[in-house]
Amino acid sequence: MPVNFTAIDFETANGSNVSACSVGMTKVRDGRVVERVGWFIRPPFPHDEFNEWNIRIHGIQPEQCADAFEWGDQLPDLLAFAEGDVLVAHNAGFDMGVIKAASTFVGSAVPDFRYLCSLQVARKTYALDSYRLPVAAMAAGFEGFTHHDALADAEACAHIMIDAAARHGVDDMDALASVVGVKFGAIGPVATAEKAATHGPMALA
Repeated sequence: MPVNFTAIDFETANGSNVSACSVGMTKVRDGRVVERVGWFIRPPFPHDEFNEWNIRIHGIQPEQCADAFEWGDQLPDLLAFAEGDVLVAHNAGFDMGVIKAASTFVGSAVPDFRYLCSLQVARKTYALDSYRLPVAAMAAGFEGFTHHDALADAEACAHIMIDAAARHGVDDMDALASVVGVKFGAIGPVATAEKAATHGPMALA
């Protein structure tokens, strides 16, 4: 199984995970970046206020998202691009939280994904003073990108995982997770099934 995955990054309008206002995705096949895509998202009311602090971080203004589709209309495009891949994100808990919260809010089923966190992989791969995305990406040989631009961040994340796989001499994502001692996470039905298998029905009550 080759090094195939989709790296993903979200920016949000405010502190709510429902307020995704931008997404970037980078597809990797056989250890190479082969496709990139990104778009604005219109956050739904009442999660549509753009916080000044968030704007300062990512630079996205409310008017840039005013004519964008909302999450429920864009989710099929996200799923089509990811093609059921393992998802990768830097501090993946945040990005997976956006997918779960935004899908739940609009009444869509939470999609079924396994995922790995490039932050955790970077910590097991590089000896750095900081493992923030720009620093870890530089260690992977990818620099000069615009941090907090969702598409640029997704590509930076992808390069960290590509470089980590090469450094550890592995050729698929399961082997990379195993050799660095990082566990896959899961969202959607697969996460529920894994919890049931691990903890039994009493834990789900």
